[in-house]
Amino acid sequence: MPIAPSPRAFDALRAAIAKIEAGGRAPKGFLPFGLEVLDHRLPNGGLALGALHEVAGGGNGAIDGTASALFAAGVAARTRGQVLWCVTRKDLFAPSLAQAGLSADRIIYVEAGDEKTVLACFEEGLRHGGLGAVVGEVARLSMTASRRLQLAAEGSGTMGIAVRRWRRQAEAADFGQPTAATTRWRVTALPSSPLPAAGVGRPRWFIELIRCKAGECADFELEACDETGRLALPADLADRSLAATPWQRRAAG
Repeated sequence: MPIAPSPRAFDALRAAIAKIEAGGRAPKGFLPFGLEVLDHRLPNGGLALGALHEVAGGGNGAIDGTASALFAAGVAARTRGQVLWCVTRKDLFAPSLAQAGLSADRIIYVEAGDEKTVLACFEEGLRHGGLGAVVGEVARLSMTASRRLQLAAEGSGTMGIAVRRWRRQAEAADFGQPTAATTRWRVTALPSSPLPAAGVGRPRWFIELIRCKAGECADFELEACDETGRLALPADLADRSLAATPWQRRAAG
């Protein structure tokens, strides 16, 4: 009877694949979410540093970008150093980013006139190498542009986060086109967590890991980022077994 490979063998294989994909360069490290049900779905237990990640909003969030921007802010908040945030629309609300853990004194804003300039600043920020993360809000992200961003991130070790936003709901179909991003996420706002008394509880998100290199896709219902940038498992779901949850795993794209 054949012997099943050990977990260490799988980890070694994933590391070898990651090194090949990075052109022979060793991975720059990983940033865990600090939430076991999410981290165990990601290779090496976290988001790859020195890589491009992509996030979009679901439903109306594809246009307003609120949930996706706060998700990106929570991730960026847990990196070290300044964060460069590149936009074309002047609707980024700094107090909301601070509530997701990313304080205003850590953000450097770039207000560009068009998406071509956003992508140029995005890439330049990644190549700089002295930033904790670079976030760029774009509607279109071609394979060529995403490859340039991925290579720039690999070279410097800086995390890149592309927040996808569209002017019209129909344009969100572009999110189905392939890119070079290491992971691809969609975040949809849900009704907030219930409270024992009247009031508004902590916001909830339905988070879809749509693509993950060397990993599987999954869905999660989680409480939104807190003031430290961390997600949480809702109390009413915490005691349920993983098999009993409504999360649906799909084959990686």
